[in-house]
Amino acid sequence: QVQLVESGGGLVQAGGSLRLSCAASGSTFSLNAMGWYRQAPGKQRELVAAITSGGSTNYADSVKGRFTISRDNAKSTLYLQMNSLKPEDTAVYYCKADSDVRPYDYWGQGTQVTVSS
Repeated sequence: QVQLVESGGGLVQAGGSLRLSCAASGSTFSLNAMGWYRQAPGKQRELVAAITSGGSTNYADSVKGRFTISRDNAKSTLYLQMNSLKPEDTAVYYCKADSDVRPYDYWGQGTQVTVSS
């Protein structure tokens, strides 16, 4: 009942910036907290940043001061502004939302972020 579509990934040099977007459709009124996760080859999926419906945010230590999560509830869209990118940020980034509607958590398809040098 909720669909998430990500965009904005790509190839960027170290020190550069990208902004990821996640557009939600379906039962968007049911959305609660949302977040961005990432998964690099050989690693487990990890939480990068999360934001509650009230706007409270939480970040992984590795991205604090560089990444900013935000949401536009009117547009049902989640964003991740990524600045000062490092090669270790290279991963597939996934949008995640929790909802009052079963199955209660929803995932986007993922978007590749590759940081060179």
